Amino acid sequence: MNFERPTRRTANGFDTFDLAVDLLVDAGLDHYEWKDEDEYAHVRRLGIITDTEHRAVDAAREETLGMLASRTGVFADADRWATWRWNQAWPTPHLPGPAEAAEGAASTSG
Repeated sequence: MNFERPTRRTANGFDTFDLAVDLLVDAGLDHYEWKDEDEYAHVRRLGIITDTEHRAVDAAREETLGMLASRTGVFADADRWATWRWNQAWPTPHLPGPAEAAEGAASTSG
């Protein structure tokens, strides 16, 4: 689970800001560990994450661990994602090449 500021829409697309700390949870939800605590402490020391934001992150951590313990929220269907597999009949997705992207943009612009 990635802890980040809310995504914001801008004139150029979307702004995201990773808060450096992550929660790694095994597929069976039996074990978890915090990742990048040292990076989080460093950005705190630099003042990039304010005291107010740090309190919000701590509250979100507690809320997340509560959902993990009760198997609710994002963890409610963990048994389904632990067994999920790509359907071999699905076509492999691909990004359009530059010419395809330009043609698509031209046909939708007007």
